[in-house]
Amino acid sequence: MFKCISRLVGVLAKAIEQLNSLTVGHVSLGLHGGSVGTVKQQVHDGDTIIVKAIGNFGVRFLGVDAPEISFTLPGEKSFTGLNNPKWEVFLSNPLAGFNLEAGLTSFLQSRVGQGAAANHHRHAAKAQEALEREVTKDMMELNKSKEDFEFFMAFAIEVMDRYGRLLGFINRDQPQGDRPLDYNGRLLKAGFVSPYFIWPNVNPFRRAESIKKAVIPPGQANNVANGDNALRQARGWVSSAREQGLGIFDSEGPLRLEPFEVRFLAGRRPPNRWVIDLSKNDDELIPPQKYFTIANSEDRLFIPEEYVPLFLEAGWTKGT
Repeated sequence: MFKCISRLVGVLAKAIEQLNSLTVGHVSLGLHGGSVGTVKQQVHDGDTIIVKAIGNFGVRFLGVDAPEISFTLPGEKSFTGLNNPKWEVFLSNPLAGFNLEAGLTSFLQSRVGQGAAANHHRHAAKAQEALEREVTKDMMELNKSKEDFEFFMAFAIEVMDRYGRLLGFINRDQPQGDRPLDYNGRLLKAGFVSPYFIWPNVNPFRRAESIKKAVIPPGQANNVANGDNALRQARGWVSSAREQGLGIFDSEGPLRLEPFEVRFLAGRRPPNRWVIDLSKNDDELIPPQKYFTIANSEDRLFIPEEYVPLFLEAGWTKGT
């Protein structure tokens, strides 16, 4: 049924990864009590077996987008740090030969150029350091070592992306007492990351009974956004960070390119997610290449193109 794809011998692979454009997993017989179970113990029925993962999982934080420490340059397959001179050369003129709409080209023109790569890497390093500090602080507060410190994750409607990364809101695990704000929110509140609200994986949509019920009624986007405590709070954090000049909004050197902009410029693929303006109560789906017409990033709700038909069926219209 499936073509066999093997990983390199001796390489500690991810438990779930992308190989030759196919998402694959590596598992073995699961635990039964304190040891590996027998085949009879782990086969539940004719179509279910209990397994445990071999290798690590990547977790992509939902609702936020951190500046890229490294990414793939055009024509290359391996990741290269944004502090590499190659990135400075590329981001000095990444629009050459890239067929984007005139409006988006003009918008990006003022953000690329000399120093764009160094600017991005500086903010990426600060976000990375901030997350390291938060995890280390939690380990110390809970008196846990790297061997026994554990995370707690909450998933959304989509549990995994096409790269095999788990999608979720992640925090320290503590059976007793109230957990602090999750890492997603901590970094967003401090201004180290950009908001990246992708429907249906953020509140309140991720709690809907079905994907169809998660569709926002036309003319209600702002009401829905303001009516949900978590989304209203997250948007407020971003607005406050901007007003205070925190992190990526640093007045002396704010983040010039959004992380997703670096990715689509390097991938030579125009943005393809439609956008809803959460500051308005209209019925317009804004075209992917006009996301920048929504000035504040916390007002952008990105709609993956495969879900657009659900919104059109509900009465939304495509802008031009």
